[in-house]
Amino acid sequence: MNNITFEQIHILGHLIKENEIYRQYHYPEMLNRYDSNFIEWMKMPTLTQFQDVEQSLKTFHQANNQQHIKFIFPANEKISEEITKYLTTESYTIGFLELYAIQPSVFTVAKNVAIDVELVTDSNIEHFLKLQYDEDLKYGEGFAKDKQHLLLRQFQDRSKQQIIAYYDGIPSGSAEIIEQAETVEIDNLFVIGELQRNGIGGQIQRFVMDKYEHKTVILLADGEDTAREMYQKQNYEYQGFRFEVLKVEN
Repeated sequence: MNNITFEQIHILGHLIKENEIYRQYHYPEMLNRYDSNFIEWMKMPTLTQFQDVEQSLKTFHQANNQQHIKFIFPANEKISEEITKYLTTESYTIGFLELYAIQPSVFTVAKNVAIDVELVTDSNIEHFLKLQYDEDLKYGEGFAKDKQHLLLRQFQDRSKQQIIAYYDGIPSGSAEIIEQAETVEIDNLFVIGELQRNGIGGQIQRFVMDKYEHKTVILLADGEDTAREMYQKQNYEYQGFRFEVLKVEN
C-alpha cells in the first residue's frame, strides 16, 4: 500500500485563496455545509495568526449569511495549549478525525446475500433521497432540503457514485464513493439507527471492495466514535489524524 495522506481526501468546495499558511474553501452551492466552507491550515499557526485569520473568515462568512466558522489543522500535529485554551474560551467544538486505508483483499467481512447493496439509479433514486433526507433532518430542515439538491446534482453529473443498501427490502443505509487514480474513498457512510448492528455497514463496504478490488480504499472516522474500532477489526490500517474545530453562531 502506498503512503496515504489527507491530501487524497476529496474536498467538496472551491479553493478561493491559498498562501503558505492556509487554504480557504468556499462552496456557494451549499453555504450551510460546514465541510465545504472552511480554512485549512498548511502550517500550525500562532495564536495571533489564528485570531487574525479567524476574524477574516468570520467577516467573509457573515457577508455570505453563513453562521459558522471552521478550521482544519495540519495532519498529525496537536493544537498548542495556547490556542486550545482560546478555542475553549470562545466556545469552539474541538474534534479530530482519523484516516484509514485498506487493500480490498484483506477486508474481513464476508458477503451476506440477505442484504442487498446497489448503485443508485433512476429506479431507486427516490429511496436514496428519502433515506438521506430523514438522516439529515437532525441538522435542520433547511440543511436537509439543500442537501437534496446537492445529491441530485451529483447523481445527474456522476461526480460521485452513490450506494444504497436494503435490509429485508427496507432502505437502510447508504454511502458515496469518490474514485481517484489509485484510491476509492468511502464517504458519508451511515445506517439508520433502528437497523444498526445488522451488518449493513459492512455489506456496503463489501460492495466497494468487490467493485474496486485493485484500488486502495480509504475513509475518515471520527476519532471519538466507536466506528473506528470496527474499521480496525476489519483490517483497515491507521494512516494519521487531524484536528478540526467548529463554531456555530446562534
